[in-house]
Amino acid sequence: MVNKRSALGPAQGPMPGEVWLVGAGPGDPGLLTLRAAEALKRADLVLHDALPGRAVLRLVRPGADIVAVGKRKGAAPVSQAAINARLVAGARAGLRVVRLKGGDPFVFGRGGEEARALDAAGIPWRVVPGVTAGTAAPAAAGIPLTHRGVASAVTFVTGHDEAGDLPGAVDWDALARTGGTIAAFMALSRLDEIALRLLAGGRAAATPVAVIAQATTPDQRVLHTTLGTCTLDARRAGLPTPALVVVGEVAALGLGAALAEDPPRRALLR
Repeated sequence: MVNKRSALGPAQGPMPGEVWLVGAGPGDPGLLTLRAAEALKRADLVLHDALPGRAVLRLVRPGADIVAVGKRKGAAPVSQAAINARLVAGARAGLRVVRLKGGDPFVFGRGGEEARALDAAGIPWRVVPGVTAGTAAPAAAGIPLTHRGVASAVTFVTGHDEAGDLPGAVDWDALARTGGTIAAFMALSRLDEIALRLLAGGRAAATPVAVIAQATTPDQRVLHTTLGTCTLDARRAGLPTPALVVVGEVAALGLGAALAEDPPRRALLR
């Protein structure tokens, strides 16, 4: 079957009764796409998760409703079913609805789940891709995910499942054997288990590791460590979340800060 309809939204923004799944990027408002900014300016209702910062939300037009539906420490999370229902209700009320997510909606962002729920309800939707933390965080830390002669492959993986446990569907032994670079999203809370699984699978304890916390923001912190000591080093550093973990030889290249910054972001160099 060939589908000729593009899921990418046109430049003018959402129409009444339509939902746009919009990627807010990794944190720096300067990395928001032009189409995402236009969608926010035209939205009647914005449902956002916990990652987009205030600078991004300031782009929402005056008079629009802005509702936080993300998980925040110390607060009860809004269920995915409730978010889906809110999206459907807003569209059926004739609103221009934007579902704003950190990074990219279709990269560990549950955008696919929301798109399926909208399809089931007969609600038209579009997606606006965002700059994913999987590429932006390493870039901000001066780490190329691939590098000739060092890494010719990269694997993106989530550090925990819906219940907060290490994903059982991931073959960590295979990841350890494959080599290349591993970029693990939301992995800080499960770093000890990930390290143990990769070590058990054959990755050397001396394998370089970088933990990039609050990437692309003024509070960015980067910990350079190794697979054998990363758990203890990360605990001592007291790194905040969100954080991306990069495992592989590229983590030790140390090419310097690749994104313009003022003032310089803090780095923790082991």
